[in-house]
Amino acid sequence: MNQCRHCGTQVALSEPIPRDAECPGCGRDLRACVQCRHYDTSYNNSCRETMADPVVEKERRNFCEYFSFSTAPFQAGAGSPRQADARAKLEGLFGGGAKKTPTEDARQRLENLFKKDPESGT
Repeated sequence: MNQCRHCGTQVALSEPIPRDAECPGCGRDLRACVQCRHYDTSYNNSCRETMADPVVEKERRNFCEYFSFSTAPFQAGAGSPRQADARAKLEGLFGGGAKKTPTEDARQRLENLFKKDPESGT
C-alpha cells in the first residue's frame, strides 16, 4: 500500500496511476511530482530522472512519463523549504507574530469581560 505525501492516507492504486487520480483523504492530485519516487529537491528540477521534462508546479497533476508512485513512508509536516522561507519573509515584512485563531481570540475577549477588578474587589 502506498501513502499520500500530503496527509498519509493509504492509497490502493496500481501502476500506472491515472492522471486524474486524487487522494481519498485530502483530495490532492496523486500523479504529481511530490508523489513520485524520483522527486528530490536536492536535484536539478527536483527530479532524479534526468530524462524527464521540467515541471513547474510540483504539487499538481502532470503528464510525466517517468512517474512512479513513491513507496517511502509518510512524514508529517514535511513542508517545502521554499514555502517556509516565503512565510518567514512575509511575517517579517508585516511584523507578524503568531496570529490568534478566532477561537483563541474569542476566549481572550470573554476572559477579559469577566476579569475581576483588583481595586473594587469584584
